[in-house]
Amino acid sequence: MRKTIVFLGLLISSFSMTAACSPLASPARNLALGDRSNGADNFYTSDRVTMQKVTLKNQYKMTVTGNLFIPKDLNRNAKNPALIVGHPMGAVKEQSANLYATKMAEQGFVTLSLDLSFWGESDGQPRNAVSPDIYAEDFSAAVDYLGTQPFVDRERIGAIGICGSGSFVISAAKIDPRMKAIATVSMYDMGAASRNGLRHSVPLEQRKKFLEEAAQQRYVEFTGGETRYTSGTPEQLDENSNAIEREFYDFYRTSRGHSPNTTTHPTLTSSVKFMNFYPFTDIETISPRPMIFITGENAHSREFSEDAYRLAGQPKELVIVPGAGHVDLYDRVNLIPFDTLTTFFRDNLK
Repeated sequence: MRKTIVFLGLLISSFSMTAACSPLASPARNLALGDRSNGADNFYTSDRVTMQKVTLKNQYKMTVTGNLFIPKDLNRNAKNPALIVGHPMGAVKEQSANLYATKMAEQGFVTLSLDLSFWGESDGQPRNAVSPDIYAEDFSAAVDYLGTQPFVDRERIGAIGICGSGSFVISAAKIDPRMKAIATVSMYDMGAASRNGLRHSVPLEQRKKFLEEAAQQRYVEFTGGETRYTSGTPEQLDENSNAIEREFYDFYRTSRGHSPNTTTHPTLTSSVKFMNFYPFTDIETISPRPMIFITGENAHSREFSEDAYRLAGQPKELVIVPGAGHVDLYDRVNLIPFDTLTTFFRDNLK
Protein backbone atom coordinates (compact mmCIF):
# COMPACT_ATOMS: atom_id res chain seq x y z
CA MET A 1 0.00 0.00 0.00
CA ARG A 2 1.42 3.38 -0.97
CA LYS A 3 0.21 6.95 -0.63
CA THR A 4 2.40 9.22 -2.73
CA ILE A 5 2.86 12.98 -2.80
CA VAL A 6 4.24 14.02 -6.19
CA PHE A 7 6.25 17.24 -6.28
CA LEU A 8 6.04 18.74 -9.75
CA GLY A 9 7.06 22.16 -11.09
CA LEU A 10 -15.72 18.28 -16.35
CA LEU A 11 -17.53 18.64 -17.79
CA ILE A 12 -20.07 19.17 -15.10
CA SER A 13 -20.28 22.00 -12.67
CA SER A 14 -20.66 20.32 -9.23
CA PHE A 15 -23.55 18.08 -10.30
CA SER A 16 -25.63 19.73 -7.65
CA MET A 17 -29.30 18.89 -7.87
CA THR A 18 -29.98 22.61 -7.80
CA ALA A 19 -28.51 23.03 -11.28
CA ALA A 20 -30.85 24.85 -13.63
CA CYS A 21 -32.58 22.79 -16.29
CA SER A 22 -32.97 24.46 -19.65
CA PRO A 23 -32.95 23.99 -23.41
CA LEU A 24 -29.49 23.50 -24.84
CA ALA A 25 -27.61 26.79 -24.89
CA SER A 26 -25.68 28.02 -27.90
CA PRO A 27 -21.90 27.66 -27.66
CA ALA A 28 -19.96 30.76 -26.73
CA ARG A 29 -18.45 32.89 -29.48
CA ASN A 30 -15.33 35.06 -29.53
CA LEU A 31 -13.70 32.80 -26.99
CA ALA A 32 -11.39 34.16 -24.34
CA LEU A 33 -7.91 32.64 -24.12
CA GLY A 34 -8.35 31.07 -20.70
CA ASP A 35 -5.66 30.53 -18.07
CA ARG A 36 -2.65 28.95 -19.78
CA SER A 37 -0.45 28.71 -16.67
CA ASN A 38 1.48 25.60 -15.68
CA GLY A 39 1.91 24.54 -19.28
CA ALA A 40 -1.80 24.17 -20.15
CA ASP A 41 -1.72 22.44 -23.55
CA ASN A 42 -4.98 20.60 -24.18
CA PHE A 43 -4.42 20.46 -27.95
CA TYR A 44 -0.84 19.16 -27.72
CA THR A 45 0.46 17.23 -30.72
CA SER A 46 3.71 15.32 -31.15
CA ASP A 47 5.96 14.70 -34.13
CA ARG A 48 6.96 11.41 -32.48
CA VAL A 49 3.46 9.96 -32.74
CA THR A 50 1.01 9.22 -35.55
CA MET A 51 -2.73 9.63 -35.05
CA GLN A 52 -5.60 8.16 -37.04
CA LYS A 53 -9.33 8.20 -36.51
CA VAL A 54 -10.80 4.74 -36.00
CA THR A 55 -14.27 3.34 -35.45
CA LEU A 56 -15.37 0.21 -33.64
CA LYS A 57 -18.64 -1.40 -32.59
CA ASN A 58 -19.66 -1.98 -29.01
CA GLN A 59 -21.85 -4.95 -28.11
CA TYR A 60 -24.96 -2.88 -28.75
CA LYS A 61 -23.80 -2.42 -32.37
CA MET A 62 -23.25 1.28 -31.77
CA THR A 63 -20.32 2.86 -33.57
CA VAL A 64 -17.73 4.26 -31.18
CA THR A 65 -15.23 6.71 -32.63
CA GLY A 66 -11.72 7.10 -31.32
CA ASN A 67 -8.25 8.34 -32.12
CA LEU A 68 -5.49 5.75 -32.31
CA PHE A 69 -2.01 7.01 -31.41
CA ILE A 70 1.04 4.97 -32.39
CA PRO A 71 4.67 5.82 -31.63
CA LYS A 72 6.54 6.32 -34.89
CA ASP A 73 9.35 4.07 -33.69
CA LEU A 74 6.98 1.26 -32.65
CA ASN A 75 8.10 -2.23 -33.65
CA ARG A 76 4.99 -3.38 -35.51
CA ASN A 77 6.35 -6.90 -35.72
CA ALA A 78 6.24 -7.18 -31.93
CA LYS A 79 3.40 -7.27 -29.43
CA ASN A 80 3.23 -3.95 -27.58
CA PRO A 81 1.37 -2.65 -24.51
CA ALA A 82 -1.66 -0.45 -25.09
CA LEU A 83 -3.82 2.01 -23.17
CA ILE A 84 -7.41 3.25 -23.48
CA VAL A 85 -8.11 6.84 -22.42
CA GLY A 86 -11.59 8.09 -21.49
CA HIS A 87 -12.57 11.76 -21.47
CA PRO A 88 -14.28 13.73 -18.69
CA MET A 89 -18.05 13.37 -18.33
CA GLY A 90 -19.85 15.41 -20.97
CA ALA A 91 -16.63 16.12 -22.85
CA VAL A 92 -15.16 14.61 -26.02
CA LYS A 93 -11.89 12.90 -26.86
CA GLU A 94 -10.38 16.21 -27.98
CA GLN A 95 -10.63 17.43 -24.39
CA SER A 96 -7.94 15.99 -22.13
CA ALA A 97 -8.13 12.42 -23.49
CA ASN A 98 -6.14 13.15 -26.64
CA LEU A 99 -3.49 14.94 -24.58
CA TYR A 100 -3.04 11.94 -22.27
CA ALA A 101 -3.09 9.53 -25.21
CA THR A 102 -0.43 11.52 -27.06
CA LYS A 103 1.84 11.87 -24.04
CA MET A 104 1.60 8.16 -23.21
CA ALA A 105 2.22 7.21 -26.85
CA GLU A 106 5.44 9.21 -26.64
CA GLN A 107 6.43 6.77 -23.88
CA GLY A 108 6.01 3.80 -26.21
CA PHE A 109 2.40 2.77 -25.61
CA VAL A 110 -0.22 2.29 -28.30
CA THR A 111 -3.08 4.46 -27.09
CA LEU A 112 -6.73 4.91 -27.99
CA SER A 113 -8.82 7.90 -26.91
CA LEU A 114 -12.59 7.47 -27.17
CA ASP A 115 -15.73 9.48 -27.62
CA LEU A 116 -18.11 7.72 -25.25
CA SER A 117 -21.48 6.79 -26.72
CA PHE A 118 -23.96 9.69 -27.02
CA TRP A 119 -21.08 12.21 -27.12
CA GLY A 120 -18.79 13.60 -29.78
CA GLU A 121 -18.53 11.53 -32.95
CA SER A 122 -19.83 8.28 -31.44
CA ASP A 123 -23.33 6.91 -32.00
CA GLY A 124 -26.20 7.29 -29.57
CA GLN A 125 -29.58 9.01 -29.55
CA PRO A 126 -30.62 11.27 -28.04
CA ARG A 127 -27.40 13.19 -27.94
CA ASN A 128 -25.87 13.88 -24.52
CA ALA A 129 -27.72 10.96 -22.96
CA VAL A 130 -26.48 9.42 -19.71
CA SER A 131 -25.96 5.66 -19.74
CA PRO A 132 -23.20 4.50 -17.39
CA ASP A 133 -23.59 0.85 -18.44
CA ILE A 134 -23.01 1.74 -22.08
CA TYR A 135 -20.11 4.02 -21.17
CA ALA A 136 -18.49 1.06 -19.40
CA GLU A 137 -19.22 -1.15 -22.41
CA ASP A 138 -17.36 1.33 -24.62
CA PHE A 139 -14.18 0.68 -22.61
CA SER A 140 -14.60 -3.06 -23.11
CA ALA A 141 -15.25 -2.51 -26.83
CA ALA A 142 -11.98 -0.59 -26.96
CA VAL A 143 -10.25 -3.63 -25.45
CA ASP A 144 -11.86 -5.74 -28.19
CA TYR A 145 -10.40 -3.41 -30.78
CA LEU A 146 -6.91 -3.10 -29.33
CA GLY A 147 -6.67 -6.77 -28.48
CA THR A 148 -7.21 -7.73 -32.12
CA GLN A 149 -4.54 -5.42 -33.55
CA PRO A 150 -1.49 -7.42 -34.67
CA PHE A 151 0.99 -5.10 -32.94
CA VAL A 152 -0.81 -5.07 -29.55
CA ASP A 153 -0.32 -7.61 -26.78
CA ARG A 154 -3.84 -8.36 -25.56
CA GLU A 155 -2.41 -9.42 -22.21
CA ARG A 156 -0.95 -5.94 -21.69
CA ILE A 157 -3.87 -3.53 -22.05
CA GLY A 158 -4.49 -0.83 -19.44
CA ALA A 159 -6.89 2.09 -19.12
CA ILE A 160 -6.98 5.68 -17.92
CA GLY A 161 -10.24 7.36 -16.92
CA ILE A 162 -10.30 11.13 -16.50
CA CYS A 163 -12.96 12.75 -14.30
CA GLY A 164 -16.28 10.93 -14.86
CA SER A 165 -14.53 8.30 -16.97
CA GLY A 166 -12.62 7.33 -13.86
CA SER A 167 -15.83 5.87 -12.46
CA PHE A 168 -16.79 4.35 -15.82
CA VAL A 169 -13.46 2.56 -16.21
CA ILE A 170 -13.76 1.15 -12.69
CA SER A 171 -17.24 -0.09 -13.55
CA ALA A 172 -15.85 -1.71 -16.70
CA ALA A 173 -12.80 -3.24 -15.03
CA LYS A 174 -14.92 -4.96 -12.38
CA ILE A 175 -16.43 -7.20 -15.07
CA ASP A 176 -13.68 -7.19 -17.71
CA PRO A 177 -10.44 -8.76 -16.45
CA ARG A 178 -8.72 -7.99 -19.75
CA MET A 179 -7.95 -4.53 -18.37
CA LYS A 180 -4.75 -5.33 -16.55
CA ALA A 181 -3.99 -1.99 -14.89
CA ILE A 182 -6.30 0.94 -14.13
CA ALA A 183 -5.54 4.62 -13.57
CA THR A 184 -7.97 7.39 -12.71
CA VAL A 185 -7.24 11.12 -12.80
CA SER A 186 -9.39 13.78 -11.10
CA MET A 187 -12.05 11.11 -10.74
CA TYR A 188 -15.70 11.83 -10.17
CA ASP A 189 -17.88 9.06 -8.78
CA MET A 190 -20.78 10.09 -10.97
CA GLY A 191 -23.22 8.10 -8.89
CA ALA A 192 -22.31 9.58 -5.53
CA ALA A 193 -21.96 13.08 -6.99
CA SER A 194 -25.46 12.86 -8.45
CA ARG A 195 -27.11 11.35 -5.37
CA ASN A 196 -25.36 13.36 -2.69
CA GLY A 197 -23.53 16.28 -4.26
CA LEU A 198 -20.01 17.19 -3.20
CA ARG A 199 -19.28 16.43 0.45
CA HIS A 200 -22.85 15.12 0.85
CA SER A 201 -24.28 18.61 0.43
CA VAL A 202 -27.55 17.53 -1.25
CA PRO A 203 -30.29 16.35 1.13
CA LEU A 204 -32.67 13.57 0.18
CA GLU A 205 -35.63 15.89 -0.30
CA GLN A 206 -33.69 17.95 -2.81
CA ARG A 207 -32.76 14.77 -4.67
CA LYS A 208 -36.39 13.71 -4.76
CA LYS A 209 -37.42 17.09 -6.13
CA PHE A 210 -34.92 16.70 -8.96
CA LEU A 211 -36.19 13.18 -9.71
CA GLU A 212 -39.77 14.42 -9.83
CA GLU A 213 -38.84 17.21 -12.24
CA ALA A 214 -37.04 14.76 -14.52
CA ALA A 215 -39.95 12.32 -14.39
CA GLN A 216 -42.48 14.98 -15.38
CA GLN A 217 -40.20 16.06 -18.23
CA ARG A 218 -40.48 12.55 -19.69
CA TYR A 219 -44.16 13.26 -20.45
CA VAL A 220 -43.16 16.46 -22.25
CA GLU A 221 -40.59 14.75 -24.43
CA PHE A 222 -42.72 11.64 -25.03
CA THR A 223 -45.41 13.87 -26.53
CA GLY A 224 -42.96 15.72 -28.77
CA GLY A 225 -41.92 18.58 -26.51
CA GLU A 226 -38.50 20.18 -26.30
CA THR A 227 -35.61 18.26 -24.77
CA ARG A 228 -34.20 19.80 -21.60
CA TYR A 229 -30.63 19.69 -20.38
CA THR A 230 -29.14 20.02 -16.93
CA SER A 231 -25.97 20.59 -14.98
CA GLY A 232 -22.75 20.98 -16.90
CA THR A 233 -20.48 23.94 -17.35
CA PRO A 234 -22.32 27.28 -17.46
CA GLU A 235 -22.40 29.06 -20.80
CA GLN A 236 -21.85 32.43 -19.12
CA LEU A 237 -20.43 33.64 -15.83
CA ASP A 238 -21.87 36.34 -13.59
CA GLU A 239 -21.27 37.74 -10.14
CA ASN A 240 -23.02 34.73 -8.59
CA SER A 241 -20.87 32.11 -10.33
CA ASN A 242 -19.03 29.95 -7.81
CA ALA A 243 -15.41 28.79 -7.90
CA ILE A 244 -16.20 25.36 -9.38
CA GLU A 245 -18.27 26.86 -12.17
CA ARG A 246 -15.44 29.28 -12.95
CA GLU A 247 -12.91 26.45 -12.93
CA PHE A 248 -14.84 24.44 -15.52
CA TYR A 249 -15.72 27.54 -17.55
CA ASP A 250 -12.06 28.44 -17.93
CA PHE A 251 -11.46 25.11 -19.67
CA TYR A 252 -14.64 24.35 -21.60
CA ARG A 253 -15.78 27.84 -22.58
CA THR A 254 -12.43 29.37 -23.56
CA SER A 255 -9.98 28.52 -26.30
CA ARG A 256 -7.90 26.70 -23.69
CA GLY A 257 -10.09 23.60 -24.05
CA HIS A 258 -13.19 24.45 -26.08
CA SER A 259 -14.40 21.96 -28.68
CA PRO A 260 -17.34 22.64 -31.01
CA ASN A 261 -18.44 19.02 -30.57
CA THR A 262 -19.44 19.26 -26.93
CA THR A 263 -21.58 21.22 -24.49
CA THR A 264 -21.10 19.17 -21.27
CA HIS A 265 -24.86 19.31 -20.61
CA PRO A 266 -26.56 15.88 -20.26
CA THR A 267 -30.25 15.49 -20.92
CA LEU A 268 -32.38 16.06 -17.84
CA THR A 269 -34.42 12.87 -18.18
CA SER A 270 -31.39 10.59 -18.61
CA SER A 271 -29.20 12.20 -15.95
CA VAL A 272 -31.19 10.41 -13.24
CA LYS A 273 -29.57 7.15 -14.44
CA PHE A 274 -26.56 8.14 -12.38
CA MET A 275 -28.66 7.74 -9.22
CA ASN A 276 -28.47 3.97 -9.77
CA PHE A 277 -24.73 3.99 -10.52
CA TYR A 278 -22.48 2.55 -7.77
CA PRO A 279 -19.02 2.09 -9.32
CA PHE A 280 -17.20 1.54 -6.03
CA THR A 281 -19.38 -1.39 -4.97
CA ASP A 282 -17.14 -4.48 -5.29
CA ILE A 283 -14.17 -2.35 -6.39
CA GLU A 284 -12.00 -4.64 -4.27
CA THR A 285 -12.72 -7.49 -6.70
CA ILE A 286 -10.50 -5.81 -9.31
CA SER A 287 -7.54 -6.91 -7.17
CA PRO A 288 -4.89 -8.21 -7.79
CA ARG A 289 -4.90 -6.01 -10.87
CA PRO A 290 -3.23 -2.76 -9.79
CA MET A 291 -4.97 0.59 -9.53
CA ILE A 292 -3.65 4.12 -9.19
CA PHE A 293 -5.80 7.12 -8.22
CA ILE A 294 -4.42 10.57 -9.08
CA THR A 295 -6.02 13.72 -7.72
CA GLY A 296 -5.11 17.30 -6.99
CA GLU A 297 -4.38 18.51 -3.48
CA ASN A 298 -7.00 21.24 -3.93
CA ALA A 299 -9.40 19.33 -6.20
CA HIS A 300 -13.05 19.67 -5.24
CA SER A 301 -13.38 16.04 -6.41
CA ARG A 302 -10.59 14.71 -4.19
CA GLU A 303 -13.05 12.89 -1.94
CA PHE A 304 -13.90 10.42 -4.72
CA SER A 305 -10.31 9.33 -5.34
CA GLU A 306 -9.77 8.95 -1.61
CA ASP A 307 -12.96 6.89 -1.24
CA ALA A 308 -11.97 4.61 -4.12
CA TYR A 309 -8.47 4.17 -2.72
CA ARG A 310 -9.85 3.28 0.70
CA LEU A 311 -12.19 0.64 -0.74
CA ALA A 312 -9.92 -0.85 -3.42
CA GLY A 313 -7.95 -4.04 -2.91
CA GLN A 314 -4.20 -4.38 -3.21
CA PRO A 315 -2.08 -3.31 -5.00
CA LYS A 316 -3.18 0.31 -5.04
CA GLU A 317 -1.68 3.77 -4.95
CA LEU A 318 -3.03 7.23 -4.21
CA VAL A 319 -1.16 10.15 -5.79
CA ILE A 320 -1.97 13.66 -4.57
CA VAL A 321 -0.53 16.41 -6.76
CA PRO A 322 0.42 19.43 -4.61
CA GLY A 323 -1.24 22.70 -5.55
CA ALA A 324 -3.43 21.17 -8.25
CA GLY A 325 -7.18 21.54 -8.58
CA HIS A 326 -9.61 19.28 -10.42
CA VAL A 327 -9.43 20.78 -13.92
CA ASP A 328 -5.70 21.48 -13.61
CA LEU A 329 -5.09 17.79 -14.26
CA TYR A 330 -7.02 17.95 -17.54
CA ASP A 331 -4.32 19.84 -19.41
CA ARG A 332 -1.62 21.48 -17.30
CA VAL A 333 1.32 19.38 -18.38
CA ASN A 334 3.61 20.88 -15.72
CA LEU A 335 1.30 19.45 -13.05
CA ILE A 336 0.08 16.17 -14.58
CA PRO A 337 2.33 13.36 -13.29
CA PHE A 338 2.98 11.68 -16.64
CA ASP A 339 6.20 10.15 -15.28
CA THR A 340 4.18 8.48 -12.52
CA LEU A 341 1.66 7.14 -15.03
CA THR A 342 4.47 5.88 -17.27
CA THR A 343 6.15 4.05 -14.40
CA PHE A 344 2.85 2.58 -13.23
CA PHE A 345 1.95 1.14 -16.63
CA ARG A 346 5.47 -0.01 -17.49
CA ASP A 347 5.72 -1.86 -14.21
CA ASN A 348 2.27 -3.42 -14.48
CA LEU A 349 2.00 -4.15 -18.20
CA LYS A 350 5.28 -6.07 -18.47
